[in-house]
Amino acid sequence: MARYFGLFIVGLAAMCAAATPGLAAPKKTDAKFFSKIDGRWKGPGEIVAGKYKGTRFVCDLEGTTPSNAMGMTLDGSCRVGMFSQEMKAEVKVESNSYSGSFLDGADGEGLDVIGGNVSADRVVFTIKRKKLNGAMLARLASENQMNVTISVRVGEELVPVVGMKLSRIDGTAVGSIR
Repeated sequence: MARYFGLFIVGLAAMCAAATPGLAAPKKTDAKFFSKIDGRWKGPGEIVAGKYKGTRFVCDLEGTTPSNAMGMTLDGSCRVGMFSQEMKAEVKVESNSYSGSFLDGADGEGLDVIGGNVSADRVVFTIKRKKLNGAMLARLASENQMNVTISVRVGEELVPVVGMKLSRIDGTAVGSIR
């Protein structure tokens, strides 16, 4: 199960296909949101749809922003029982959009980030793998609370498949970052 834990998102909706919605171009103010991700985040999650529905896990992730580009990285691991899986999501502003990957990207066993939109307290990134389209929403509920939802497109609808509630555990206040 450990080998496949990181692939649960990909396998949940292999039959899904739909057009990617229109996306906003990156703004200079996006860096402000990305800097709020810096720090250590930990918390529970659950698969809420698909074959592994009801599976609960705990993630421990380090949020960083690159020094040479606008973007963010969440890197660490998630654990189900005694099984642990490395997790990594990277997003950078490139040209007039966002790009990046979840795990090793769509060329491997993960997903590609192909666009997105950033606002004051949330990011929504479009994710893709072959015919699978979806979105990852990361919302800062407070300075020390981040909720992450991963959804896949089924017909005209986005269906949530994974939810996480992460808490900042490093004691870094968002206002003190950069």
